[in-house]
Amino acid sequence: MTNKQPMQKGKFSAFFTLVKKTKPSYGKLAFALTLSIVTTLVSLLIPLLTKQLVDGFSMSSLSGGQIGLIVLVFVIQAGLSAYATYALNYSGQKIISGLRDLLWKKLIKLPVSYFDTKASGETISRVTNDTMVVKELITNHISGFITGIISVIGSITILFIMNWKLTLLVLIVVPLAALILVPIGRKMFTISRETQDETARFTGLLNQILPEIRLVKSSNAEDVEYRRGKAGISSLFRLGLREAKVQSLVGPLITLVLMAALVAVIGYGGMQVSSGELTAGSLVAFILYLFQIIMPMGQITAFFTQLQKSIGATERMIEILAEIEEDTVTGKQIENAHQPIRLEDVSFGYKQDQLILKNISATIEAGKVTAIVGPSGGGKTTLFKLLERFYDPTEGTIRLGDDPIDSYSLESWRQQIGYVSQESPLMSGTIRDNICYGLEREVTDAEIEKAAEMAYALNFIKELPDMIDTEVGERGIMLSGGQRQRIAIARALLRDPSILMLDEATSSLDSQSEKSVQQALDVLMAGRTTIVIAHRLSTVVDADQLLFIEQGEITGRGTHHELMDSHDLYRDFAEQQLKMNADLENKAV
Repeated sequence: MTNKQPMQKGKFSAFFTLVKKTKPSYGKLAFALTLSIVTTLVSLLIPLLTKQLVDGFSMSSLSGGQIGLIVLVFVIQAGLSAYATYALNYSGQKIISGLRDLLWKKLIKLPVSYFDTKASGETISRVTNDTMVVKELITNHISGFITGIISVIGSITILFIMNWKLTLLVLIVVPLAALILVPIGRKMFTISRETQDETARFTGLLNQILPEIRLVKSSNAEDVEYRRGKAGISSLFRLGLREAKVQSLVGPLITLVLMAALVAVIGYGGMQVSSGELTAGSLVAFILYLFQIIMPMGQITAFFTQLQKSIGATERMIEILAEIEEDTVTGKQIENAHQPIRLEDVSFGYKQDQLILKNISATIEAGKVTAIVGPSGGGKTTLFKLLERFYDPTEGTIRLGDDPIDSYSLESWRQQIGYVSQESPLMSGTIRDNICYGLEREVTDAEIEKAAEMAYALNFIKELPDMIDTEVGERGIMLSGGQRQRIAIARALLRDPSILMLDEATSSLDSQSEKSVQQALDVLMAGRTTIVIAHRLSTVVDADQLLFIEQGEITGRGTHHELMDSHDLYRDFAEQQLKMNADLENKAV
């Protein structure tokens, strides 16, 4: 019990610290809350005005001034309430915008390793759904909580002044309402927390399946995925029913308490009216104040429930914001990238006890072509990820010349690299957007067309209705695999990099296109440090150096002819590959 209170205090503190980071408009928020308080205070006058009206009620005593005052109070209350609601919503939207900005800025700068272990759908849910929980607290519940407290205290104070005996009877209702509402609030928090988690999982499932709908259909997996989705929907439905059951109790129980209080007040108050201790107007005022005590109890309970939900939501946001992001600017600038890249006893594993690369040592000469070949799963693509600095080596050092590459800023290092992967990823947008992706300078149509022509992409682009302004669809789905690959190559060409990294750059092309693109790549590679991964050895037999990697180790290095003479596994590997390529060409003929 002693540990729980400091822990809760720490959670409250973390919640408010996170909200402060969004730099909310404290002036607007304070103004909105002040208006809400004024509105509540004005509403406390209404029963008193009603009392005077009832006590002095007669057609002769009813004056236009009294009616006008009551109408004026109602109008002022409505006007202040409307503006306070707008100001609170403005503050809530400002805070949610700030939270999303903080999360988005953090996510976009987190290293690749973070996304290896976190489902993208759940991460998306944190940015969208969890921030909405905080917004609900600020726009709908803070005001209700503060005004509810004022309404309860103000009403009780006025009632004590009017008639302390009847007030004591009313006060019995307050703890009774609290006994009912507090456990319900706790139950609602538990259900809401489970709903948040289930919603995040369901969002993750949708984000996993829908982008790969073509794989689902080609695999006849619609029924399998429907069942997975149905399980999530059913789980959310069950949680919704639990929430509905709890909510269905609130109204009737509050009504029961309120009716019991009304009966007690009317019964005891009626006796006092008949004995002359209390006026009829005072009894009416008592009943109105009773409503102003009971109804805010629900608002106060709802506030604490929403606050707990918000704390749960911000815990997850805080976890994301606590992650260490990539520092892209610290480090020196590369002045001369035309230097050899040296790998010195480099080892790496995604998990500490499972090394993918083991004691890799090699020199990639500047201005020359180094090909990395070997069986699938040997670690070729992982080596590329280290060179791209998506990950740091577990052991060993990678150098550019004499300096470790991590002594250069990430921004400067990646500016030197043109990277074409075997997945050839494209962003939703136009062909122009994708070829120019990542470049902040203005790019002319002539430059884009030149890069596209060198990548053997200009011909098919010109056949499209909108040419370079053609939309490629989500992940480039409107283009064929070969077309996507050529767009990716054009993107690398436009960067005019010092270091080229080609990971199966021609893997999606037909034979004719592959030859044309290979010719373009030959021109591009001239004078640049080029590192190539290729399963088809026919594309790299002329490389200046081949590194043969198997099971995470370099077991052979040299030219194609040198390895054919000295490395048995490479020779078998090469003969199988070259024979396969020859068979494919014969079939094509």
